[in-house]
Amino acid sequence: MSKVKHIVLLKFKEGTTEEQITKFFEDVLDLSETVPGIDDYVSGTNCSQEGLHQGLTHGFIMTFSDVAARDSYLVHPEHERFKTTAFPLVENSLIFDFEV
Repeated sequence: MSKVKHIVLLKFKEGTTEEQITKFFEDVLDLSETVPGIDDYVSGTNCSQEGLHQGLTHGFIMTFSDVAARDSYLVHPEHERFKTTAFPLVENSLIFDFEV
């Protein structure tokens, strides 16, 4: 079975505070520690100097143990709860998954 990398790139809405952004990533960390099948989680702010970020400013990567774990995460009640509080802060996002 292949692991799955789940990459999420974000741009927060204008007016979103640093405290709200910090809380957003604390909540994602909580998800990574609560939902079964997540092997790893990292997050950060864009620091590329290439200028190809298309306005996306933050991101995180979760590594799932397999496709089934990723699929379970997508419909997990804690993920659904997170989306209702977090998505109103997000202006734009890009989500890209691949197997390794």
